[in-house]
Amino acid sequence: MDLKLTPRQQEILDFIRNSLEVLGAPPTRAEICNAFGFASPNAAEDHLKVLAKKGAIVMEPGSARGIRLVEQLGLPLIGSVAAGSPLLAVENQLGRVQLGNQLFSPRADYLLKVRGNSMTHAGILDGDLLAVHKTNEARNGQIVVARLGDDVTVKRFKKTRNRIELIAENPDYENIVVDGPLEIEGIAVGLIRNGDAL
Repeated sequence: MDLKLTPRQQEILDFIRNSLEVLGAPPTRAEICNAFGFASPNAAEDHLKVLAKKGAIVMEPGSARGIRLVEQLGLPLIGSVAAGSPLLAVENQLGRVQLGNQLFSPRADYLLKVRGNSMTHAGILDGDLLAVHKTNEARNGQIVVARLGDDVTVKRFKKTRNRIELIAENPDYENIVVDGPLEIEGIAVGLIRNGDAL
């Protein structure tokens, strides 16, 4: 993507990208002012308008942090998850898939490429893209993306008074009785197979 940015515009774009990667949110106009020594937020706003006009960013009115990178539109597609790394870490991302946010409810935050056949009876097949809503809470019966130590798995969540189980939807696979740390990374909100939303 050759946007023909000036050196200063490229610096501001890099600053926005860095803020998204490190803080998980775009900078405010005031933060851009402080970083670049601008006299007022209007100067930052002017630079942002030019970046938007050149197609590098999308500005969302009414939000102090309403800046999105065009390169980051769509849902991140997560492949095999590197042991111990956050699910959305750069090394796990295969790219981005352009989908409408309204396609899933609650909204999907990322797509996870399914590996293995432990959930075939739930209609989730090897190679499918599972649409996942990022949350650390799950209710009984929901299909979750769960982290057990360094491993990430997709299973049905079952919690009783004294134990948590991750249920496989295929009799060839064992259920997992959780006896160590468990982190819920998200819940399944939909499925994409061969480019079709299910």
